[in-house]
Amino acid sequence: QVQLVESGGGLVQAGGSLRLSCAASGRPLSRYGMGWFRQAPGKEREFVAYITRSGGITYYADSVKGRFTISRDNAKNTVYLQMNSLKPEDTAVYYCATSSLGYSQSTASYGYWGQGTQVTVSS
Repeated sequence: QVQLVESGGGLVQAGGSLRLSCAASGRPLSRYGMGWFRQAPGKEREFVAYITRSGGITYYADSVKGRFTISRDNAKNTVYLQMNSLKPEDTAVYYCATSSLGYSQSTASYGYWGQGTQVTVSS
């Protein structure tokens, strides 16, 4: 089993930045590709970013490309999401999740999930 705990969310003005962290326990995160997803009120959970097990390859949703950066530190068992130039439409609960199946934008491909951290961007 893997336990994931997200942190770093909060309230920020449009144009600002936040850095989310996803700390894992139970198993080495190096076993998994990692994804970030988000869910706004009344909407389905959507893919944000993915990083391979080694961290060598990353993928992004078009809506965040060029503004968000996913990274990982396997020695610290932690994955990060640096979010810059935030927009009100980025407001959502952000979740990290593990993938044993490689890159995917589908929530069904991810096994373990954190509880989420709220990000609110004011205009």
